[in-house]
Amino acid sequence: MGEFLQELVHFGVYKGSQGRITRQLTFAAIAITIALGLWRLHVGLKFSPWLAAHLPMAHYWIPGILLLAGLWAAFRLVNMPSFADFLIAVEAEMVKVSWPSRGELFRYSMVVIVVIFFLAFLLYGFDYLWQLLFRYVLRLF
Repeated sequence: MGEFLQELVHFGVYKGSQGRITRQLTFAAIAITIALGLWRLHVGLKFSPWLAAHLPMAHYWIPGILLLAGLWAAFRLVNMPSFADFLIAVEAEMVKVSWPSRGELFRYSMVVIVVIFFLAFLLYGFDYLWQLLFRYVLRLF
């Protein structure tokens, strides 16, 4: 945590030309998460009668300030040396992945869907048999 707090005051980009896509996607995911949480805060503050009476427009500026702070923290996080090196390594490994073709992807997906439906029907059958068994046992007592 100390390293992150020290990193918050730096302005430079660590190894800016490496791992750009992974860092951008990670930043976008963190930023969207922060924005959705602060939107929910905005909605909650909007209907607070005390806040409306004492701090007008607070339901806009409190989430706005927190959004700016969160975006800055997210930017600094993806440029923190240890985390940035991890993201650079992730992008390097993703290049090595052999992705399936469209036909293979369709066949693999169909296998997964068929197996899921088979297991769902199998579990339904077991559940039905157990219900019958318990009903029969309860009638005996």
